[in-house]
Amino acid sequence: MKLVNPAKQLLKKGQVALGAGCGMGTPVTAEIIAISGYDWVLIDNQHGTWDRATTSLACMGVRAGGGVPVARVPENDYYAIGRLLDEGVLGIIVPMVETRADAEKVAFASRFPPVGGRSIGFAGAASYGPDYMEKINDELIVAIQLESKLAIANAEAIMSVDGIDACWLGPADLAASIGYARNTPEHDAAVKAMIAACKKYGKAAGIAAGSIEQTKKWIAAGCTFISMGGDRGWVAAGATADLAAVRG
Repeated sequence: MKLVNPAKQLLKKGQVALGAGCGMGTPVTAEIIAISGYDWVLIDNQHGTWDRATTSLACMGVRAGGGVPVARVPENDYYAIGRLLDEGVLGIIVPMVETRADAEKVAFASRFPPVGGRSIGFAGAASYGPDYMEKINDELIVAIQLESKLAIANAEAIMSVDGIDACWLGPADLAASIGYARNTPEHDAAVKAMIAACKKYGKAAGIAAGSIEQTKKWIAAGCTFISMGGDRGWVAAGATADLAAVRG
């Protein structure tokens, strides 16, 4: 299978790569999201109910559905990052990156030598073919999350790190850290500081938007690596709406 990451190609052109979250731990759900046309699907190993086996199956399902599998690790850990990359994800998201040193750790773990220190060993990634090692360093999306007051203060230092391609900001944790709710002027200013840092260093700015309205808002502000919802919210909203339509 030819190793090409369409979502990365969109980001390199400055175009929007629209994703959706998948946290319920069911590979078929990840595949359905991909079939629906999203550019990338987040297999959420931080807040979701995935294990290594179901993550591997979800990667295969997303690829079969025409999407790009992206995984979020539970923490900034060399071995956790490597395990998910070995399963065949084409994007990695690392939470709670607050300093330049944190970002350098992510970049080192995510790419093979000589540009990084990723360990050589494959599981699902082997299905990309014999040129996987040659191409994955360029095709991989390495994204970090700025989601604290300290992270925003260090945004320029973090986004200047070679090997970091994008930021996918966590708005809820950021709100808790800075003490201002989402959609307040103070919270919006923090998000815009992240966008400015990304633009300065040629990186893709992104956010977990969570709704159609928020997605449009942050695309207009310059975000390109953006997600607009996910499986848990969609199931809850659909079930609630259908029940209300019948019961009144």
